[in-house]
Amino acid sequence: MTQTSNRFFDEVARLMNDAAGVAQGIKREVDTMFKTQAEKWLRDLDLVKREEFEAVKDMARLAREENEVLRTRIAALEAKLAGGPSATGSPPSSPPPGDPTPPAA
Repeated sequence: MTQTSNRFFDEVARLMNDAAGVAQGIKREVDTMFKTQAEKWLRDLDLVKREEFEAVKDMARLAREENEVLRTRIAALEAKLAGGPSATGSPPSSPPPGDPTPPAA
């Protein structure tokens, strides 16, 4: 009788091992399907990758810095022009003879 019960328990143990293997396979399959579906959803949402975001952020920072430099240069040039002809060092331009428009003040 011990021989029969051992065979029975061996069969039950083998069945449980097979069931555990099948369960692991199903888990892997479900994980793969879920990951694939999640990646598809993220692609459809048109989200930006972190690397792309950081690159655009750096470009925007550089553009702001360049704008500040240009703003300073424009302010200096406007101040120079507002200072009059002596600020530029060149004589004022006079209209050609016969031009009825008076020079701008």
